[in-house]
Amino acid sequence: MNRVRNILLVGLLAMTMSAGAWDWWPLPYTPSESTWHTDTSHDSLFYYGEVNAVASTRQAAPYLFDFDQLGGRSAEAFSGELTLGIIKPATRPNRWFDYDGAALLSGVLQSGDELGNGYFKELYGHVRLFCIDVTVGIHEMPWDHGDLELTSGNLLFSRHAHPIPRVTIGIDHYTPFPGLYGYFEIRGGLTHGWFGDDNQYVKNTLLHHKFLGGRIGGKLPVNITYEFHHAAQWGGTSKEYGNLGNDWRSFCNVFRGTSGGGLNNEIYNAQGNHLISQLLSLTVKGKGWHVDMYWQNLNEDKPISFMGCTPNAEDGLWGIHAEQNYWPFISGMTLEFVNTTDQSGPFHDRDGLVFGGNDGYYTNSIYKQGWTYFGSTIGSPLCTQDNSRVMAWFMGLKGDVYGFKYRFIAQHSRHHGTYAHPQKSHNTALMLEVTKHVPQAWGLDFSAAIATDLGNYIGKHVGLMVTISKRGFITHW
Repeated sequence: MNRVRNILLVGLLAMTMSAGAWDWWPLPYTPSESTWHTDTSHDSLFYYGEVNAVASTRQAAPYLFDFDQLGGRSAEAFSGELTLGIIKPATRPNRWFDYDGAALLSGVLQSGDELGNGYFKELYGHVRLFCIDVTVGIHEMPWDHGDLELTSGNLLFSRHAHPIPRVTIGIDHYTPFPGLYGYFEIRGGLTHGWFGDDNQYVKNTLLHHKFLGGRIGGKLPVNITYEFHHAAQWGGTSKEYGNLGNDWRSFCNVFRGTSGGGLNNEIYNAQGNHLISQLLSLTVKGKGWHVDMYWQNLNEDKPISFMGCTPNAEDGLWGIHAEQNYWPFISGMTLEFVNTTDQSGPFHDRDGLVFGGNDGYYTNSIYKQGWTYFGSTIGSPLCTQDNSRVMAWFMGLKGDVYGFKYRFIAQHSRHHGTYAHPQKSHNTALMLEVTKHVPQAWGLDFSAAIATDLGNYIGKHVGLMVTISKRGFITHW
C-alpha cells in the first residue's frame, strides 16, 4: 500500500512539474517597466532632446538641482544645458538575447564660460546573453534596489558624479539560481574602469569594482537581500610618487585587497584606495505595492567584518521606501537617515598604538583627489573631503496629480567637518519638481522645479529650473 501511494505521489509530482507549476529555473525574465518601449516584438530606436535653464539667487545653484544628475548640472547661479542623443532600449526581456545602448551628448553653458563645455552623459553598449550581461562604455553602475529618484545617494556609487568609463561582465539584476524554483536569486559582476578626469594629483587612475548579492524569497510576500561591494582606485601616475603600479601583479593585489606596490602606505596597508560596502534589506510586497527596509554601511578598515560588527558600526544609511499603484497622488515615498560621524573613532594611531580610526571617508593619502570624479563625490553627495562627518535626514515623495507628475524632496543635514579640522554647520534643502506631458505641443514634456537651501553650510539660495524635453520614435526592425 505504501509503495502504491509513493508511486502515485511521484507521478502526481511529475505531472505537476511538466504542467509548469514547478519551474526549476524560472527564466526568462519578467519584463521591467520602461518609459521607452512597450512592444517586445521589435527592436526600436528613439531620439531624445532636452534643454534646461537655471536661475538662482546669490552665487550658486541650490544643492538639490545637481545631487542626482550624473554630474551634469552646473553649480553656478546661472546656467543652461542642452542634451541630444539616440537610445536603443532593451526590448526583449523574455528572450535569451537582448541588447541596448545610448549616445547622449550634453553641453553646459554657465556664468563665466565663453563657450561652455561638452561631455557624454551616456555612451555605452550592453548585451545580455541568457542571464549574463556585458556593458562597455559610459553608463551608470547597475543598481537593483530602491528608487533612484527618491534617495539621498548610495554610499558607494550615487548618481552625483559622471559615470566612469568601464567594462562590466556579470549578472546585473537578480536572477533565479538554477534548481531552486525562483526562491533564491543572485546578482554579481566584475568591473574594470578608467578615471578620465586626469586630476592634478594622479593621472590615468583605474577603477576596480566587484559585487555579489543574494535574495531569498522569490514570489513569497517577504524577501531578504544581502549584497557585498568592493571598490578601489588603483594604478595611474602620481606627480609626487611616480608610477603607482599598472601591471597584472598590481591588479591581483587590488582584487584581493592585499598590500603591494613600492610606497610605505601601500606596503603596510593595501595597494590602492579601497572601499567596502554591504547592503541588507527586507522587502514586504503584495499585489500592486511593496515596502523596502534597508541598511547600507561603508568600511575602509581591515579586516572586513559583517554589518554591525565593524569598528564604525554607528555609520551607515538606513531607509524605508514604499510604492503602490492604487492611488496615484502619492505613488512612492522614501525616508532615510545617514550618519558618517563615527569613522571608527577620532584616532588612527596615538602614542605608538594603532586604533584604526579617523577613517576620513572618500579620502586617501596617495590618491589625494579621493573618491571623486571630475570633482564630484562618487558616493554620497553629502560627504566631501573637507566635510566627511555628516548626519542627515531625508524624505522624498512622488506621484501624479491629474496628469501633473511631481517629486518633492526635503533634506536636513548637520556637518561636522573632519576630526582633524572640526567645524559645525547645517543645511536644510527643499525641492519641488513638476512635470507635464503636453501632446498638443508637439508631444513635449515641460518641467519646472523650485529649490532652496536654508543654513550656513553652503549659504542660502533660491533657484528656479525650467526643462523642456522631447522623446520620439525613429525606426524599428
